[in-house]
Amino acid sequence: MSAHEHWQMDASAPELYERYLVPAITSIWADDLLGRIMLRRSDSVLDIACGTGVVVRLAEQRGHVGRLVGIDVNKAMLGIARLKSAAIEWIEGSASELPFNTNSFDVVICQLGLQFFSDRRLALEEMVRVLKSGGRAGVSVYSAIEHTPVAHAFVQALDTFLGPGASRTKRAEHLSCDAQEVGSWLKQVGFDVVEIATVSKHITFPSILDYVRFQLTATPMAALLKDKDARERENLLASIADDAASRLHPSMLAGGKLTFPQQAFVATASLR
Repeated sequence: MSAHEHWQMDASAPELYERYLVPAITSIWADDLLGRIMLRRSDSVLDIACGTGVVVRLAEQRGHVGRLVGIDVNKAMLGIARLKSAAIEWIEGSASELPFNTNSFDVVICQLGLQFFSDRRLALEEMVRVLKSGGRAGVSVYSAIEHTPVAHAFVQALDTFLGPGASRTKRAEHLSCDAQEVGSWLKQVGFDVVEIATVSKHITFPSILDYVRFQLTATPMAALLKDKDARERENLLASIADDAASRLHPSMLAGGKLTFPQQAFVATASLR
């Protein structure tokens, strides 16, 4: 896709997620996480809250020969994952009740999912339970929304045009704590060695309007516009995009594109 080609929102939300969000954002973080976890070729790997499976699919593409498993509660996302790879095991299930025996995996990965779990400690305890002795984990979570300026601008614009609380879903993607607190969660459940880094990646979208359109078409936030007719939706999308753009540094909008830093905490941990 060229820099000037706008996104076409003519598919289901999981298809749009895979078509646009994976190359624009999640594949970038997957590459970073795999680089830190340093898989051995024969490791058995579990990807928790895998979505369409970008992390384990990338491992497969790099020649990984060990067992690869992705688990997610979203059946539609797993449907896309299965179309992308038949060699990986795709399982519908919950992070808080993993359907695997104790000591089943060498590596557990959870990319950008921990912040959504209703019981984070239980999910982390489950990671420890299914890991073998000496097993490793890689976890990433978005940091405070203020450190990802386009997301911060977007939620302020949402609340301006759609009312207080409209941004609740988007804000839930981000943690409000610091890196040390995330590291302490891992230590509290039994990980012995924990390293955590605050990482920033540069993300590019074709335009600020495409970013807003994606957020309000291909995510659960689509519910915010479900009662609007086509003209109302387009007017709101344009207004929200303009408002968000007015809150960003002009350098992020150079050439009509949208380029912005996105920050996350990325942790690696191991069991003795």
